[in-house]
Amino acid sequence: MANKSPLAIVKEKFGDKAKLVAAVKELTSDALWVQRTNEAKGLDHVSNAKLLRLHGTLHLVKDKFGTRERLIGAILELEKRVTDDGYKAHLGKFPVPRLYDLFQSLDKRAKALIKAAAPKVKRPPVKKVVAPRAPVVRPKPTAKAKAKAKGAPTKGKKR
Repeated sequence: MANKSPLAIVKEKFGDKAKLVAAVKELTSDALWVQRTNEAKGLDHVSNAKLLRLHGTLHLVKDKFGTRERLIGAILELEKRVTDDGYKAHLGKFPVPRLYDLFQSLDKRAKALIKAAAPKVKRPPVKKVVAPRAPVVRPKPTAKAKAKAKGAPTKGKKR
């Protein structure tokens, strides 16, 4: 089945674009949102695909962390830079989707390091079971083959 278009997804989940914009605006509280939108246009002029992605990300962050500050705290813990106030201020300027992407990549990297550091279990070698071979049965050589092996000329051919 082909992927649905963003418009089809908006109509299926929200009904129309105005309801999607309203749902995104509900999630854009001061706890999650950095006000960086164009005041003249607002969210009404953003594409459906971007609004869907933004709604999904904001919803995930709200459920998992609650606020941007907790998300920034989780990033600082993963990078082991909890006391770095300059870096915290730098991350405070990032929008939520960028922060969440950074969190995902750091979390994935941390899990990979833990997996690599885990002791590997050494398993005993597996013995291969080899079935006995059947003896090779070769046909008896013909007179022509015997003559050829000796280097003698065969009937019908001249050298």
